[in-house]
Amino acid sequence: MIAPKTGKVNFVKLIYTKEYVNNPEVVLILAHGAGAPADSSFMEALASALEKEGIACVRFEFPYMVKRREDGKKRPPDRQPKLLECFSGVVDAVLKDVGPDSLVLIGGKSMGGRMATLLATEKKGIEGVACFGYPFHPPGKLDRWRTDHFKDVEAPVLIVQGTRDPFGKPDEVADHLGAQPGILLHWLEGGNHDFQPPVRLQKSQQGLIEEAAAETRRFIDENLNVRGR
Repeated sequence: MIAPKTGKVNFVKLIYTKEYVNNPEVVLILAHGAGAPADSSFMEALASALEKEGIACVRFEFPYMVKRREDGKKRPPDRQPKLLECFSGVVDAVLKDVGPDSLVLIGGKSMGGRMATLLATEKKGIEGVACFGYPFHPPGKLDRWRTDHFKDVEAPVLIVQGTRDPFGKPDEVADHLGAQPGILLHWLEGGNHDFQPPVRLQKSQQGLIEEAAAETRRFIDENLNVRGR
């Protein structure tokens, strides 16, 4: 990690990977999940793997997580409007910082990815969305899908999901979602919500995170106008 170029957006500290420094070709603004901060081991590993694929990452924390860091008290996520307001402010700051020559995507882990898809239904300047472990529904509650807004997302969306993720497994998602235009799914064999596979598969969480990063690069190269920008 390096020191932020723009410091703070209101109350939000930004965390950049080194790839961000010199006019990055691709920037992914990466939001954390509901229970872990922007510098959790998963978020650190994901940002590092994405950077190795030439994707500069900007991480930040939602207001409730900032407060938790300050006083150590766990609290539930802010309401959706406040989360989206914060996310939107970060996007504005990054767009201003990098200028028109950089491709800017948004995304996140679990809840952060969901907020990214919601923000992409209403905010201009977002060219793609990448979600890692999307919370399609609460575990075991197939009557509470969080996908109604997908039809309103104009930017291409990549969702990288573990096949053992209780928030949405392959058969469940296929039956519910079908072939939705603009929504691309990549399944990580054996991964749970944190991309952790069982020991019997002889795979590692780091390996699946690297697969997720490589798939994100492929998604960008094949679906978005990157080269020659």
